[in-house]
Amino acid sequence: MNVMTEVIKVANLQQGYGKRIILNDINLDINTGDILGLIGPSGAGKTTLVSTIMGMLKPKQGTVTVLGTPMPNRKLLGRIGYMAQTDALYSVLTARENLKFFGEMQGMSKAELQKQIPYATGIVNLNDDLDQYVKDYSGGMKRRLSLAIALLADPELLILDEPTVGIDPELRQQIWKELHRLADEGKTILLTTHVMEDAEQSSYLMMIRGGRAIAQGTPDDLISQYHVNSVEEVFLQAGRDQDAHTSND
Repeated sequence: MNVMTEVIKVANLQQGYGKRIILNDINLDINTGDILGLIGPSGAGKTTLVSTIMGMLKPKQGTVTVLGTPMPNRKLLGRIGYMAQTDALYSVLTARENLKFFGEMQGMSKAELQKQIPYATGIVNLNDDLDQYVKDYSGGMKRRLSLAIALLADPELLILDEPTVGIDPELRQQIWKELHRLADEGKTILLTTHVMEDAEQSSYLMMIRGGRAIAQGTPDDLISQYHVNSVEEVFLQAGRDQDAHTSND
């Protein structure tokens, strides 16, 4: 059994670019073994929050702590497996060469790579396509390769931005099975999504709309709190409540 420790803490975060505020008053605690689903429409601020947690953006106000370390902190990146919303792959290399390159960048030895490449690519069904050039990959295959790269170094924390976009339902189930197994082992996972099936698989949810957290809690708690039957209905009701509150201000 894993000891519960705080992996990510976001306190009173305000974030934006120039004078434009993207996120307002975000508070979040994620512990060992949690799978946090950040859910919201495009432009809600999910990717901005992920970028701030990763240390790519410095908080305008408030604090972000990851694995006990205030962010930004470059040294911490080796302990985080990250899958960006846009695939950052080298199209002139094969998939195997991409995996080796990114693994070496994370300080992995040849022996580790030999062991971890088949494991990571097995999860995403890419073992038969490893020696194909990435420029010949479909969009879905590129997403799968990006996920394999995030899993490669066996990181303590996985941050996945829209990981299941363009992935078929059967493979999505396989990926979720693996994410749950990793969480049971004590890995912590944060993923952004606008897919309700992904939200329902998460152990904790934060719903973001217009840069604000409009609801957060476990899927069961939220369904019970809003007296509805599904996570999707929670999101719709929380959005209506936010609109009503805004129009009353």
